[in-house]
Amino acid sequence: MSEGRLDGRAALITGAADGIGYGMARRFAAEGAAVLVVDFDEEKGREATADLCAMGARAEFFRCDVTKKDQVVGAVAACVEKFGSIDILVNNAYRGAGYSRIELKSDELFDACMHMCLYAAKWSMEAAFPHMRARQWGRIINVASLNGVNAHMGTAEYNAGKEALRAYTRTAAREWAGYGVVANIICPAAASASYRKFKEIAPDVAAATAAANPMGRMGDPEKDIGGVALFLASEDACYLTGNTLFVDGGGHINGVPWLPDLGPDS
Repeated sequence: MSEGRLDGRAALITGAADGIGYGMARRFAAEGAAVLVVDFDEEKGREATADLCAMGARAEFFRCDVTKKDQVVGAVAACVEKFGSIDILVNNAYRGAGYSRIELKSDELFDACMHMCLYAAKWSMEAAFPHMRARQWGRIINVASLNGVNAHMGTAEYNAGKEALRAYTRTAAREWAGYGVVANIICPAAASASYRKFKEIAPDVAAATAAANPMGRMGDPEKDIGGVALFLASEDACYLTGNTLFVDGGGHINGVPWLPDLGPDS
């Protein structure tokens, strides 16, 4: 039964149509939050929003390409307009570009990934901060990745973008702590949309990765990742900021095998 830990709060979640973002949205909605589902995929986004409404939650959809500043700023404005505030901001959206060796990564690919991983969060955080500062309360949850922490092969642009996001988040946490705004990072291991796609591309590597996890499985987006996000979004996290939480079943402790086939020189 819901305890209403987020009653009266408004949350904006990017990439909320599927996977980890959707799992968080369901947990937040179950605890009383109004949720703005922000996603590039309109069909899935509207389906996810309808599901949240069927739970009895207040939920709205906003289509957004997070690589476009005006759309990201527009999403924050929409949250305030529809729900009266933006109390919780989750930067989770990402669209992958496949796997290849570092020397094959183009400048354009790196630039696009930096916009999606770093700039999207920068724009949304800058837009949300004045509203949070005015209320002296805010929760920012940015989703990074063990790929960057463990330097996984084949995803150099993603690794760099997510590590940049972690550094930016920690700086914001330091600068905004005096306003009641806390900012933290989750590095998840879950059966997300990206993981499902990777499982199709490299099933053996995906199976080995899950088997090597100390808990022997990938996390559930709603139960495992959403639960930690709920804590970070709640009043209970008022004294926790600038931290990276590895919500990965212990996979970060000794690392996990990640050896995708990157071609003849791999």
